Amino acid sequence: MNLWVPVLIACAGSYLIKLAGLSLPESVLANPGVQRVTTLLPVAMLAALVAVQLVQSGDGAGPYALDWRVLVGVAAGAVALLLRRGFLVVFVVAVVVTALLRLLVPAG
Repeated sequence: MNLWVPVLIACAGSYLIKLAGLSLPESVLANPGVQRVTTLLPVAMLAALVAVQLVQSGDGAGPYALDWRVLVGVAAGAVALLLRRGFLVVFVVAVVVTALLRLLVPAG
């Protein structure tokens, strides 16, 4: 199958989801429950992405394997959080530490 077909379908789906969000009436967006969900959703999605990266296995060791390099990156982000740094700083610290470890240390 041509790779462009799923890419274009994903693009169209993303656009339609965004359009649906912009088309919602103000009364729906002003609902306290909707506002609570929209403030917590990005954090939940980021946590899900971190969890998937933490336990995915790309070395044939089975469906799941703990990648210690990601764990160290998450720990570095936790240290930045304990030092009361902002969300963006915590995120960048965790990403940079994980990326450097993946670059410098082979998996295994």
